[in-house]
Amino acid sequence: MRRYIRAFLLCMLFAVFSALYVYSKLFYFDLSVGGGGGGVGGRTFLHRVAASQRRDIGQETRRGPDKTGPGDEHWYTRYIMRKAGGRVRTAAPMHLAVVACGQRLEETLTMLKSAAMLSIKPLCLHIFAEDQLHASFIEALESWPGPFRSRFNYTMYPITFPNENAGEWKKLFKPCASQRLFLPLILKEVDSLVYVDSDILFLQPVDALWSLLVHFNATQLAAMAPEHEEPRIAWYNRFARHPYYGRTGINSGVMLMNMTRIRATYFKNDMTSVGLRWEELLMPLLQKYKLNMTWGDQDLLNIIFHHNPECLLEVPCHWNYRPDHCIYGSNCGSAEEEGIFILHGNRGVYHDLKQPAFRAVYNAIRQYSFGEDPVSSLLVPLEEELLKTTRSYCGKSHVLFTKRLADSLANVNRDAQRPHGR
Repeated sequence: MRRYIRAFLLCMLFAVFSALYVYSKLFYFDLSVGGGGGGVGGRTFLHRVAASQRRDIGQETRRGPDKTGPGDEHWYTRYIMRKAGGRVRTAAPMHLAVVACGQRLEETLTMLKSAAMLSIKPLCLHIFAEDQLHASFIEALESWPGPFRSRFNYTMYPITFPNENAGEWKKLFKPCASQRLFLPLILKEVDSLVYVDSDILFLQPVDALWSLLVHFNATQLAAMAPEHEEPRIAWYNRFARHPYYGRTGINSGVMLMNMTRIRATYFKNDMTSVGLRWEELLMPLLQKYKLNMTWGDQDLLNIIFHHNPECLLEVPCHWNYRPDHCIYGSNCGSAEEEGIFILHGNRGVYHDLKQPAFRAVYNAIRQYSFGEDPVSSLLVPLEEELLKTTRSYCGKSHVLFTKRLADSLANVNRDAQRPHGR
């Protein structure tokens, strides 16, 4: 418990020390996104308003080579400030969590690269990984150049499940995938959190997704996109042997959570006439439905929100764009209109030849070298590569893959070129 409290306090102190450091240098950054403040381009893209414990936290994180920060291990300062009325304000950090097991190191680092490169407010990263991956994560993140490394701090966590039935949780669906279910119980001091799978790529700043928190009504505590847009090819409504949310279910690869509300809510269920807390609900649901589930933890979330639909904000598919949205022809209307905000390369499409458009975006971000011009070194080569994928259905929609990314990278360029005067 002390580990998680300390991680939370580091994130909070991170913003305070950022203010002190930047104020001393008299630097400040414009926090607006395309002139739209906390939104994206001034608009809101909602189509429906619808344990292992380590002995010492010093083993979790390392202090980077930049010794300008406080004495705590692994302290990063981000210079994101506003000057208003002679006062300096800090931007509250956004919390982003990911789980990595097995051969997911490079994929996870590429996701984190896309987040750090595009985001505006500072990030607090919560990286849950198998013990043997911790050193590799630290080495890679510490090697990032200072201007990019200063945009976030991070904490490494071991994979942790309840002592009872830990083995059963770990092997559910894929190794460690069900860790996401326990984030509200582990990160008890974190109010809100973005969770993403390791095969996610941000094509728009994390800030855009984070800003949807203000659209939660009094009962909503999470936001997710549908599993499918087209019921004729959807999985849940054709094959599921358990309850699921809405017409076609929800996909849990991208989740925005108000974890304070999750911890405080009593959830309706089909096992008892009284509501159950999150920690009381998970194991009974697993025991009841485990023989009927295919997608593991995502199935459990579908069951929970089937019985509690008022708790979910359903967001459009451009927030979680997967091969299902183009493999048989484009069926994500919001992406057609706005472009893809978050790319989800599930089914391993970043690493095989089945969906070359997805693979092209992944490789472009993975191969991009920090400090190079992002438009000429990332966007232009990517657009050229995507033109080679037009024989596939997803490739025919290649303009959707770069529409938002182009705007995001243009903003990165403007920020890099803006003089930081007195």
